[in-house]
Amino acid sequence: MASMRDIKRRRSSIQSTQQITKAMKLVSTVKLQRARAGAERSKSYFSCMYDTMNSILARVGHVEHKYLMPGRTGKKAVILITSNRGLAGGYNNNVAKLITRHETWKKEELLIYAIGNKGRDILARSGYEIKEELPEVMEQPAYADAMYLTQRLLESFENGEISEIYLAYTAFKNTVSHIPTLVKLLPVEQEEGAGQGQEKENAGDEAPMNFEPGDEEALDLIIPKYVASLIYGGLVEALASENGARMQAMDNATNNAEELIDDLGLLYNRARQGSITQELTEIIAGASAIQ
Repeated sequence: MASMRDIKRRRSSIQSTQQITKAMKLVSTVKLQRARAGAERSKSYFSCMYDTMNSILARVGHVEHKYLMPGRTGKKAVILITSNRGLAGGYNNNVAKLITRHETWKKEELLIYAIGNKGRDILARSGYEIKEELPEVMEQPAYADAMYLTQRLLESFENGEISEIYLAYTAFKNTVSHIPTLVKLLPVEQEEGAGQGQEKENAGDEAPMNFEPGDEEALDLIIPKYVASLIYGGLVEALASENGARMQAMDNATNNAEELIDDLGLLYNRARQGSITQELTEIIAGASAIQ
């Protein structure tokens, strides 16, 4: 059995750690409230943009456009959104597994655009090619950052350097539920079942959608905004998910520390009682020897 001094020292160390985890939980809670409010304010716009794009594709008919045709050459670009800091449970590993455990993807065919240091480190250790690093974006996501990344990706897509673009992030459902999500951005594809609500609502209207000045010009304007909107939506939801995951992890750590402190308290009392019993035994034995 450990000595009372060792038990006391360990208990003191765990209490210090518990104070840190409590403080980190409070900080994450405040950040979560702010990030969740931002995600909820933005979600309706990005959902509407996604539904609108699917509605357009459902009604436009067959249009040959550079953003709708899959590239024959080039690698797949994957935007990976993780955190810059750890202590968030399995948050970073769960979203990285969308890439590392994908059934059909190979390392050689992927280019990783890493937003967040933790995801970059995980994939770099696994041998994936990190095309670009943007850790500062996760400190305070802005729509301008999403537009910048969209322009870079679209240029590479048009030049044939990449053939497909994907977004891997953690969708925020609620405080305790965060869902790793993989979304295909380009080539834009109509989701199965999308646009059915509009078709029912406009029953009998089978006329194709017309654009002014033209199909290609309209899609040239709409699709970059659509891609940037999904990227920014992924950023704000990932930020809320990160703080939610960290709050949960710190809450669990605080509770575990409390259990350890209680166990060490019992162990300390047992050791103390054993020490007292031993001293009494020695005193009684000494008194008996004198007599």
